[in-house]
Amino acid sequence: MKTEAFAALRRTLDRYHPLGDQSWAALQTACSYRELRRHELLCRAGETPTYFSFVHRGLFRAFVLDEKGNEYNKAFFEEGRFPGAMTALLRGEPSRVTLEALEAAVVIDISFASFRRLLHLHHDLALFQIHYLEHHWLLDKDAREIELVQEEAAERYLRFLRDFPALAGRLPLYHIASHLGITPTQLSRIRKKIEGTQPM
Repeated sequence: MKTEAFAALRRTLDRYHPLGDQSWAALQTACSYRELRRHELLCRAGETPTYFSFVHRGLFRAFVLDEKGNEYNKAFFEEGRFPGAMTALLRGEPSRVTLEALEAAVVIDISFASFRRLLHLHHDLALFQIHYLEHHWLLDKDAREIELVQEEAAERYLRFLRDFPALAGRLPLYHIASHLGITPTQLSRIRKKIEGTQPM
């Protein structure tokens, strides 16, 4: 499994920008393999993280708690994604988000400090970073913020189904509802309405 995980990591890196053998060898020195049980945490709110991760197998959620203790799912990370408390890592401060495994998982943890040093030494690794951030942290984040402000709840749910069809089948409805900023009851009503309008 460890060999498979590292091979998957390199394939994922190459999809964003091809990585040379020298850069790949250097990156591996910053990596460590880990298996997690369901509900185990990658990062806990209040703790200062030192790494981010690559998901080889499994599904994670990043969530925050409001002042009343209600959970809000900010994002989900399936295979091929890199969950991490990035703001906390960049600032060297305690995380405001918790990252939880929703399934048994296999990850590769990547030391953030080591990764940052390697970015200055390996141009191809820096280009991977740019392309990944542009896609997942800029474009996705911008679209998400617009959806929350401008779209009705039913529209947000239909968009989620279109954009993440595989995730929709892996996630409990209450996690999807939290991500959409609605209650599970609201989501249940939306689903019933949509199903009632589907052609027979």
